[in-house]
Amino acid sequence: MNSGSNNAALPALFGDVPRDAVPAALRERWRDASVRSVWLRPSDWYHPAVDALATAVLEAGDAEAAAEELGRARGHDGVGIGETVDDLACLYGALGAAQPPTAVLRALCEGWADAQAGTIAFGTALDPESGLPSRQYLAIRLAETYRDALLPTQRTGSPADLGHHLVLIDVAAGDVDPFTRAARSAAVGAAMTTTYGEGHPMATLGGGVFAVLARADEDPGPPLGALQLEIDRRCELLQVRPSTRQPVRVWVEPLPATHELALQTLERVSRP
Repeated sequence: MNSGSNNAALPALFGDVPRDAVPAALRERWRDASVRSVWLRPSDWYHPAVDALATAVLEAGDAEAAAEELGRARGHDGVGIGETVDDLACLYGALGAAQPPTAVLRALCEGWADAQAGTIAFGTALDPESGLPSRQYLAIRLAETYRDALLPTQRTGSPADLGHHLVLIDVAAGDVDPFTRAARSAAVGAAMTTTYGEGHPMATLGGGVFAVLARADEDPGPPLGALQLEIDRRCELLQVRPSTRQPVRVWVEPLPATHELALQTLERVSRP
């Protein structure tokens, strides 16, 4: 099944643009919309796969295969899943559509996940669904937090001031099929990255549970509210809200006295 656009609508969308120039005109309209709103680095937006997808959606070609190839290219280039999905939405917005077809969106995500499957980051593999590191990575960063919190003259015992806490996110709502789970994880991973950005270690804990290591001296209220709204927005975009806990559970978990107890906390809240 293809998911291309209806050619009959092209004259109204592109006016007097010669028909053989329409794919390039769409590409430029798509790029402008993406760079203005969602794309982080304009210089790396173009890839030959965007031409293939633009042509496919205009000529009722195999948009799913083209979207999968674009997703693979974005993942290989290190573009996050949220930025990748938002960019696809800009393409369909340029065509006057409210959102991409589900099949095309799914193909994009599958291509991105394929590219990410072998990626190594921070000494541990990235989760191909959420784009986040694993629990093992967070355990390492927690160990660093406990080490750094020890007083210079005190290298044993409990830290005097940890200065951090865990922000935990639970979106699970019953059993879901693998694609829905992957799309939901992609939405949450992108929302966490958008809300907290660099400097906040985060990870997937499994089973729809995620964690961020945040500074305790920051007011948790605004970020928690912003995170819930961003998760809701992205789950709506990916059409997975029916399979997402409503409301999404987001809470702060204080760090216990020792690293070992912190690992037990991760174990307690995570799911297989």
